[in-house]
Order: sequence, then structure tokens, then C-alpha cells
Amino acid sequence: MLIALLAFLGGMLTIVSPCILPVLPFVFARAGKPFVTSTLPLLAGMALTFSLVASLAAVGGAWAVRTNEIGRVVALILLALFGIALIFPAVSDRLTRPLVAWGAKLSETAGKAKRFGDTGSSLLLGAATGLLWAPCAGPILGIIFTTAALNGANASTTLLLLSYAAGAATSLAIAMLAGKQVFNRMKGSLGASEAVRKGLGVAVLLGVGAIALGFDTRILARLSSAQTATIETGLARKLGIGSGASSKADFSAPLPIEGLLPALDGLGPWINSPPLTREQLRGKVVLIDFWTYSCINCIRSIPYVKAWHERYARDGLVVIGVHAPEFAFERNPANVRKAVAELGISYPVALDNQYKVWRALKNNYWPAHYFIDAQGRVRFHHYGEGSYDNSEKVIRALLMESGRRPAALGGEVKVDGAAAAAARASLRSPETYLGYGRDDRFVSPGGLAEEKVKTYRLADTALNDWAYGGPWKAERERSVAQAPGTRIRMRFHARDLHMVLASTTGRPIRFRVTLDGKAPGRDAGLNIAPDGSGTIRDEGFYQLIRQKGAVSERSFEIEFLDRGAAAFTFTFG
Repeated sequence: MLIALLAFLGGMLTIVSPCILPVLPFVFARAGKPFVTSTLPLLAGMALTFSLVASLAAVGGAWAVRTNEIGRVVALILLALFGIALIFPAVSDRLTRPLVAWGAKLSETAGKAKRFGDTGSSLLLGAATGLLWAPCAGPILGIIFTTAALNGANASTTLLLLSYAAGAATSLAIAMLAGKQVFNRMKGSLGASEAVRKGLGVAVLLGVGAIALGFDTRILARLSSAQTATIETGLARKLGIGSGASSKADFSAPLPIEGLLPALDGLGPWINSPPLTREQLRGKVVLIDFWTYSCINCIRSIPYVKAWHERYARDGLVVIGVHAPEFAFERNPANVRKAVAELGISYPVALDNQYKVWRALKNNYWPAHYFIDAQGRVRFHHYGEGSYDNSEKVIRALLMESGRRPAALGGEVKVDGAAAAAARASLRSPETYLGYGRDDRFVSPGGLAEEKVKTYRLADTALNDWAYGGPWKAERERSVAQAPGTRIRMRFHARDLHMVLASTTGRPIRFRVTLDGKAPGRDAGLNIAPDGSGTIRDEGFYQLIRQKGAVSERSFEIEFLDRGAAAFTFTFG
């Protein structure tokens, strides 16, 4: 219930986001109507339709997305007619006549028929608004969609989305009631009612135009992220849910019991160890590290996990790296074995391609660390990077509980290269996905074409915008270059720029990187030369830029010199 409450509160924050602006005219256009028969059906239709469509989009395939696109077109037509009806009363009479007639057949009195017609039209308009409503995907909605994508379709997903929608509808209802007071006062002036109605009609048509041109999901969504993301993240952390690290352990009392270590039967294949069982681990302190080899956050935490294994294995600590894939190529055991060797990992690693242990521990994050005592009980967890000193103290405390006396606290862990900690003070760019499943801030004209080849024009980019140039095929989790000379452009603000790349041809793919239109020189990352040249040889993570001096906003461009490059994501540090 806690995450449902969080979803509800996150939905209420939508009212302060500019991305809700195109929806407001449709809502305020009913401000002069009775709340029960007009406002309430509108908000209910909006919330229910959004929850249904969002559930399908979170767990369904491309068909669900395409179906929603058709629904958006129908909704735009319907709401455009509604706006015209507000301006021209004769059109309103014609449009509402069928609903009133239908209500008359099902009701006994004319009064009920009128009420049914008003309620029915409000519910219909609410459903149309729900199809158009694209709330800004802040941290809270991101948690819901990540959970849905990994756990599949279930009642919990729909409940959380419904809670989010109900929160947004509640905040809109409050704003609508306040607007109704203004509306009623204005009606007292001669002719004001007519002017307000026509003004709302114009606003509705402007809203339809804004949505049709993509202002709701592109320009306004970007404006809102800076305003609400910080509030949502803080709220999530206060409620104990979120993408940041968990709170520090309180060593003034025994660490609490959070649950039990689940069975490890569904894991495998195992690397560096034969399969381990829960029974074999009794009497040992266990650290479960959820990771995936193309996740830069995971790569930056691995040196610390390796250090804990080296320091405390002799004292009874068992580290298990549970590799839970984010992308399809990360399911390949050969790829994981190669990554384990390259990263110098010597502790046991097990693949969790079916997310069995991931689900059993109700995990949602990469990386995530779960600390289990010698009796098989989960005593602490930590999400994300950082707080390594606190995590090491948890390990020592659990070892001492089991009767061990570990050596003195280890010294500082030396980390460099790609695993160096992110320069958070100068980080202004978020992780950006390059397939249509989770794309955001894509600015090439016409948007992404799903599952088909399209030739894109390389548009100019503002901060955190990105664009394609040349023929690409956008798939759900990646996009594939269809010819030599295809390009990706992005403007970013971070010390490090990384990409997850792969070859779809089975052959190496050459590429060239420029920074502000020039060779990167001393700002070249680990995987390219100073002249910007590089080669995709394996599926995985590539560090392309590391700014050596003061970190500033830069324009990045990569050109693939051979066809068949697959681009999955940008990450920054």
C-alpha cells in the first residue's frame, strides 16, 4: 500500500507540471457544470482510460502503442468538435441530441434524461482526455513502469497506475472547484457567461492543436522535469521507495529483519562457482549484488564489491553477483562470462534471466545490494552507487554477529578508468534510451517510426535532445543503422559520455566521434582514439568521452562508417 500512496501523491504533483497545460482547457471547460453529473464523470473517465492505456503500454507490445495512437487521433477529433460546440451553441445542441435521446429511452423522466446526457457526454470527454494525457515521466511514474516492464501484466501494475491517475484527477478536481468559484462570479456580469464559454472553446481548440503538434510530449514535458523530479525523488526517498540509495544503517541497535534469502534454484548458469543453494550458505554472511555488465552504475560499484570479497571471504562472507539483464544481448552467458573476465571478478556470478531472485527480493534497481546474515535473513539493502563505507560496516557487523572477528576496516578502494565515480556536481544529463520503448527528447522531424526503416534528418539539439541522421530502424530497446554514414547527435552536460552499442552483422563496425564538430583530442574516452575513431567489436558498454578539464555543455556526434550498428542507450557520469 505504501507504493500505491506514493503513486497517488506523485499523480497529485502533476498539476504543477507544464506538461499538463494542454489538458487543462478540456477540464476547465466543465467548470460551470454540476460536480456529480459533469465534473466527476469527466475525471473518472480520464483516470480510468489513462490507467488502462498505460497498463497496456507498460506490458504490451507495439500493437498496444499503435492502438493508443489511433485512439489519440479519434480523441483529438472528438475534443475539437467539443471546442467548436462551446463557441457555436447550435453545434452543441446537435452533438448532444443523440446522448439525450439515448438517456430518455433508459430513463423515466425528462430530468433524468438530461442528467444522463450530461453525465454521458462528460464521461466520453473524460475518456478522450485520458487518451491524450501524457503525464511527465518523473521518478515515481518511472518506478511504476520499470516494475511493470519487468514483472509483466498483473493487477498490481494497474492499481499503481490507477492510484497515479487518481492523484492527478484529485488535484485537477481541486483546481476545477476553485475555477468554478471564479466562473460563477464572472457569470454575474451581463454577457460574461457567453464570453467565458467561447473563450474556453478557443482554449480547447488551442489545446487540441498543441497536442496534435506534439507540444505535450516534447517541449512541455522537458520543461516540467526540472520542476517536479526533485520533489518526487525526495518524496520517494522519504517513503523508502526510489532510485536513490537507501538510508544508512543504524548500528545503535541490531539491524532489523527485512525478510529471508530466497531459494537460488532458478539461477544459472553459474560462473566462478558450482551452483550454490540456500542451505549451503547457512552459517555464512551473504552479499547479493544485482548488476548487469552494460550498466555504468554497476561498473562503478564493482571495484568496491570486489574489495569486500577479497577482504572478508576468509571471515565467512560469500558474495554472489546476480546478473539480471536489462537488454536482450545481456542474456547471453558467453557475453556475461567475457565481462566477468574483463572486470576481474573472481566471486560467484549467476545469471537471473527469468528475474526469479530479482522478483523474490522485490528488487527494482541496478545496482542493488542485499545483505543476508548467517541465519539466512535479509538485514539491510542499498540501492544505487555510493555509501560504500556504510555498506562495509554492515558486512562487518553481520560477520561479528556470526561469531567472526574480521580484520581492521579496509582502506580506500582505488578506482580509475570507466569505473571511476561519476562527477555528480557537474552531471546535468540523464540516461537516454534510443529505442521507441522508452525514448524521450527525440527531436528529428516526424518522431521515431516504430519497427520500420525511416530516413531521418539530423536536427539541431538543445541540452539533452538527440536526433538521428540517415536511415534507421527503431526497435523497442534499440535502433539499428541501415547504411554507412548514419549518425546520432546529442547535446549533453557531463564529464563522461558512454553508449551501449552492438554489431548486428557479426562483423566489427567502425565509427567516428566528434565533439563540438572536432576530433575529441584529450577528451577522448577509453574506447576511442584522440582522432575520434573507434570500432564496435562486442555488445556492451563504450566510454566515448571523458572531459579532462572543466566540465561544460558540449555537442556530441557519432557517425557509423559501416551498416548494422545497434545503439541502445546513452549514459553519463
